[in-house]
Amino acid sequence: MSKVIVIGAGPAGLSAAITIAERGYQVIILDEYMLAGGRLLGQLYEEENGNWWNGIKESKNLHDKAIALGIEIRLGTPVSNIERLDGDWIVYTDEETYSTQHLLLATGAAEVPLPIPGWTLPGVMSVGAAQVMTNVHRVKPGNRGVIIGVNVLSSAIAMELKLADIDVACITLPKMNQVTKKSANPMDVMNSLLHVSHMAPSAFVKFGSKLMKNEFMKKMGITFFPKNGVKMWDIPIMLRKAVIDIYGDGAVEGVTLATINPSGEVIPGTEEKISADFVCIAGGLYPLAELAAVAGCPFYHIEELGGYVPLHNNRMETVLDGLYVAGNITGIEGAKVAIRQGITAGLAIANKLNGGKHEAEIEEAVKLIDHTRNHAFIQFHPSVKEGKQKLQQYWEEYSQQAKVEVTS
Repeated sequence: MSKVIVIGAGPAGLSAAITIAERGYQVIILDEYMLAGGRLLGQLYEEENGNWWNGIKESKNLHDKAIALGIEIRLGTPVSNIERLDGDWIVYTDEETYSTQHLLLATGAAEVPLPIPGWTLPGVMSVGAAQVMTNVHRVKPGNRGVIIGVNVLSSAIAMELKLADIDVACITLPKMNQVTKKSANPMDVMNSLLHVSHMAPSAFVKFGSKLMKNEFMKKMGITFFPKNGVKMWDIPIMLRKAVIDIYGDGAVEGVTLATINPSGEVIPGTEEKISADFVCIAGGLYPLAELAAVAGCPFYHIEELGGYVPLHNNRMETVLDGLYVAGNITGIEGAKVAIRQGITAGLAIANKLNGGKHEAEIEEAVKLIDHTRNHAFIQFHPSVKEGKQKLQQYWEEYSQQAKVEVTS
């Protein structure tokens, strides 16, 4: 019997592999990075109950459990192509070609770049890169930084940089253009920021967020939002200023800020300079789903899930026989949801391998995904549940159409 192959050694991939191996099947995990854990490695934050979520520790626990179960983890192994051939999935890497009847894609997410004048200067990086440097490699990205892009990801990582005794001068918006239109609109940004207000130590911020329940109050909030921002973790969050450019002679020396109106348009003559030796660009995350596209899986663009996602059901099965997905490839959510999805995908694969003995476990696993989602400490997209409902509707429509084509 061919081994089950999992592409991606993040929380979803590791959890799926463990679930499959615990039921007696051999698994190989392929990942291009040098460490197992994926984006989980860089996470470090305090939860509402006072416990600390330490991504390195959680990754090690999953990795050690996988190794103890005999799971083969091949790191530094990027996958270049997959294809369906004679009933098997063929997986191509630089070193070897693999074959399996059951393939799980747990490829995670990638960061959205925001083009800003000066972004090619040394010292400019994605906010995720700063997180990995700080939390994984224990190297400071610099002494004083500016984060461009106000969203859930940048807010969480700013807190982590602060814990590492790094001075974050401010988190502010990019200048509005065709590419940055949504991330540069103060109203859109405020809506997303309200979903991390519970993380702020400031009672003022927490109380203020409760008042922003309707559009009128939000408009008032933007109109009278302090020009110098509101502090969270002692970091100014600026919704009425935007970065015009990043400047420096051979390396980052600072950014040019300008005041913007409630619609995001720059007010001429308000430019000012802020010194910094590094800049983080935070455009958010999107599902890293190229391999699913190569495989021929149908896609749907669902804004609430972060972009294009491969069509799949709540058991993490795609419409292609033997192909499964789990984690952020299915929509941008936290590591705990990814773990639950991995377990569900693992059960679905084991269920196919042993003739349907895990149906009850799968039903319970699906319920636990929803429970974990509903109680997530960090939600990257406020309407993720609506996005999942859209996806389920697309699945039902696709399945119905497939039945019609078979009978016609």
